[in-house]
Amino acid sequence: MYFSARMIQEVADRYGYPPVIAMNAPVSADEFEFIRSTQSYGRCHDVTLYIFKGPKVIVTSKHHYPSGLYRAPSGGLKPYEDFHEGVFREAHEEAGVKIELQKYILQVNASFSCGNRVIPWRTHVFTAKYLSGKIAPVDIAEIREARLADLAEFEEYKRIAAGMESGGLHYRTRLHDEVLRFL
Repeated sequence: MYFSARMIQEVADRYGYPPVIAMNAPVSADEFEFIRSTQSYGRCHDVTLYIFKGPKVIVTSKHHYPSGLYRAPSGGLKPYEDFHEGVFREAHEEAGVKIELQKYILQVNASFSCGNRVIPWRTHVFTAKYLSGKIAPVDIAEIREARLADLAEFEEYKRIAAGMESGGLHYRTRLHDEVLRFL
């Protein structure tokens, strides 16, 4: 994992020590292989951002999501990338914005499982403040749309995701439910 223990310690020293929870996330064989494909250089993390512009948050939708389904932007650091450089890059790529990190609110030690195979994963969740930029994806190959939403809209996203056979999306909706406890 190149989001190292030292880096996590430095980030927590600056943005707060978050609660740490564990979550099992059963996924399909195809999802398992997709997650495995994102593990270049041993990656086993993502940083999820709740970017606030006033009382609303920025949400994104991927191309394979059905209409009406959004989630908080997230992404991984690249090998040897500075934490802030990676987080600011992801916010720009996925949502087209510059941000200021506010608080480290949650760390989730997830286990993506398919049968007896398991991928250990760690999601680091932060709140951030929108500073500038047009809210629109820059990485249009990955993200279809970015927009502002009320936190209450996540209930509709959860309803849509529940009707899908996607352990990854079910993980994201469960993650959001946990995040709400700390916002």
